[in-house]
Amino acid sequence: MSTFRNPFAAAAAALVLSACGPQAQQPTEAPAPAETETPSQPTDTGGSAMPRELDPLFAQAAQEFNVPAELLKAVSYTETRWQMVRGTEEFPGQQPAFGLMALRGADLEQGAALAGVSVDAARTDAAANIRAGAALLSRFATEANVERGDLGAWAPVAARLSGISHPEALAEHVHHGVYSVINEGAVALNTDGSVAASLEPVTVEAKFARPQVRAMAAGPDYGASIWRPSPNYNARPAGAGGDPSMIIIHTCEGGYAGCWGWLANSASGVSAHYVVNESGSEVTQLVRESSRAWHIGAAYDCSLNGSKECWLNGASSNNFTIGIEHGGFASGTFSSGLIETSAKLSCDIARDNAILKDSYHIVAHGRLQPATRTDPGPNWPWASYINKINGYCGTATPAGEIIVDSNSANNDASKARFELTGAWTAGSSAGYYGSGYYFAATEAISEPATFWFYLPTAQTRTVDGWWVAGTNRSSSAAFISFNAAGANLGTATANQQINGGKWVTLGSYNFTAGWNKVQLSRWQAAGSVVIADAIRVR
Repeated sequence: MSTFRNPFAAAAAALVLSACGPQAQQPTEAPAPAETETPSQPTDTGGSAMPRELDPLFAQAAQEFNVPAELLKAVSYTETRWQMVRGTEEFPGQQPAFGLMALRGADLEQGAALAGVSVDAARTDAAANIRAGAALLSRFATEANVERGDLGAWAPVAARLSGISHPEALAEHVHHGVYSVINEGAVALNTDGSVAASLEPVTVEAKFARPQVRAMAAGPDYGASIWRPSPNYNARPAGAGGDPSMIIIHTCEGGYAGCWGWLANSASGVSAHYVVNESGSEVTQLVRESSRAWHIGAAYDCSLNGSKECWLNGASSNNFTIGIEHGGFASGTFSSGLIETSAKLSCDIARDNAILKDSYHIVAHGRLQPATRTDPGPNWPWASYINKINGYCGTATPAGEIIVDSNSANNDASKARFELTGAWTAGSSAGYYGSGYYFAATEAISEPATFWFYLPTAQTRTVDGWWVAGTNRSSSAAFISFNAAGANLGTATANQQINGGKWVTLGSYNFTAGWNKVQLSRWQAAGSVVIADAIRVR
């Protein structure tokens, strides 16, 4: 792996280089389907191995095909951040991109033929991919009668290779992408500090129409964005089914300018509400949050999303979601700047639309459309991303507090975990903490819900409980506290028919170092249910 830095411009952000018993009585509450608490959201994993030295590959291809090495490197950096990507389809009508040069479709095939390599090699081998890209640039330069010694004259060739049709987006790509990198330089470092790829700055002016000089209007919903309106939207359905209740995280499967340019193109038939660029230095808004963008081609299926919000089943996911595209690829990695900027944006969206800030309401495109999409991919840092969103929104857990949620995805596994024994059912009535809850019928059976929490030293702590109130709830739900040695510290009873949707104090206890626990018991007269939602230890 390598890390990127740009010693010549702060806009080039750091990122990682990636390659290539008896059945219990059924409760009276209408149950949601049972599920495993571990969400299907991707976990943080590293990318696959890359060649440790890319500079010789760029140099050899540049010499072989008489293409400026600076241009070759800058195109690659702008398109993929020097990552060996394995693209997938994100937008209908756009072929997947492959390799360091992000070659697609007919360009990939033609470049491979010109370089004398197989199409498969051009997809998967770094040297073959760079050679295919260089061969294609050379062919375009010949057809355009480019003066090959004039670096600025290659700008129309870089523009053609990009495949961008939107004029303003194309100008942004050339001037603020490819030629900005040439002028500012960039460096990719291996983890041991050695150089993987480098581009020394060269002062040059692209001989290509510049972006329009005009005041850029701020997005109507997010002041830190640029308003580039797309015609591809319609009205949301009336009623609750049209209220924004989820945020979907996408990757463009390409560069930022090409992404927003395609989404602003009426011929594309697709859109998203926002696009974040690779470094996190710019955000484009394309569709108002109150309008329905066309960013996911799937009907909602709650079984793909932890059995949450099942009342929306069968409806187009576009009806109630806000889509954020991100420059880059599902097979790649993401800069810290992109993650920070995206988290601030998601916080703003969630706050303005009262969207729950958890991993079931801020979700991957690939989770809701798994048959054809994988974005944002295995390297999207979901745990830290959700934490950042809550931090920016002022809803992060205060220092010293431990919250144990019934959804394990929301817990810090180093100090909080949740487990069930026996027959419990997932619930999703309004007022829960985090992401849903579990409920079970009361009866003479020892099958509790257990909230575990870790303390490094013996401490006196106060325990609070959270539940969803209802008329069929137990009026004396028993929360039993135990220390790490298993000693019973006391029982607090709570009337779960009232005080729902907020923290309720259960008592203070002298806990010991290690894994302590609070158990919600079912052992009482039949005829009601108990709700296992969350506890707070403070």
